Amino acid sequence: MSNTRTDHSEWNEHSERRELARLLPPPPHPEPSPSHLAARRDVLLAEFGRPRTLSALTARWRGLVVVAAVATAAAITAVTLTPDASSTQDPPTPATAASVELLDRIAKVAYSQPQFPAQDSQFTYLRTVAHTTTLSEAPDGAMAPTATTATTERWTAVDGGRAGLQRRDGTEGRLPAVDHGSLNSPTYRLLSTLPTDPDALLKMVYADARPNHGSGSASTAGADHEAFIAIGDILRDSVVPPQVGSALYRAAARIPGVVAVDDAVDAAGRHGVAVARVNDGRRFEWIFDRTTLRLLGTRTVLVRDSAWGKVGDDVESTAVLAQGIVDAAGEAAPAGATESSH
Repeated sequence: MSNTRTDHSEWNEHSERRELARLLPPPPHPEPSPSHLAARRDVLLAEFGRPRTLSALTARWRGLVVVAAVATAAAITAVTLTPDASSTQDPPTPATAASVELLDRIAKVAYSQPQFPAQDSQFTYLRTVAHTTTLSEAPDGAMAPTATTATTERWTAVDGGRAGLQRRDGTEGRLPAVDHGSLNSPTYRLLSTLPTDPDALLKMVYADARPNHGSGSASTAGADHEAFIAIGDILRDSVVPPQVGSALYRAAARIPGVVAVDDAVDAAGRHGVAVARVNDGRRFEWIFDRTTLRLLGTRTVLVRDSAWGKVGDDVESTAVLAQGIVDAAGEAAPAGATESSH
């Protein structure tokens, strides 16, 4: 029986990768040779075989996955070093080969983007449109989903030291200064200080996620899923320096349970490919333009029926329409803002 399941899993993996290869443009760099891949795989296996003490693995708990990205015709070796200790179930599977390959290509694109010249006196600018579902009580006492749509513009001080501004559907309000910010609400200056090594960056993300979502917490999500959500929120809600953005995508490829989705739609109606993670009956997607591989937005989709709707229904979706660095909060035509693909 175990062989049957393994064969089926491998068939799904190869099928997923073939579909992505058909949908996406060719990679910008040549793939490594088979001999180079074999050498990398041997190093990884040797590293995994080294003895480790329990204290060394648990002193700073992390759900890290060492992944060797390989050519389309070869299998990716993925080894989970420290599974999510917050879960009482079997350790989650590593990110799929297709999602690792897709995130690797996205990371290369992110790294090649121009660096925004940002002074502390300036502001980051972000324009989004979002569909959100809430549950409210119907006259018969049942809970019914209600969908709302909002277009938002937000200006945040580069260093966080001054008040920002938000406009949402014609309503304007000041945003408080946040000083340096945090991973949950980062300023551009904070993001520019983050490590560009994916492993070091992922350690920071897990350290932030563990207190409320790790072992011993009341969270049903777990640290792995919270890490995926936290990285997605940063990428969607912030203007991110290119090298840091690239490292965030590579870090996400090390999170167990990440998969590829061949078609997803953002709040602006734009189709793209996605990487995603499933938790508690919902699939959380990051959506990318098929051609440019730039982030279009995010979406949360039901994978089982619930009070929120039926399988396939959107619970939340956000489209990133423009972002950049501007000189003043409220600037109508942000100089240097980048319009996302339509």
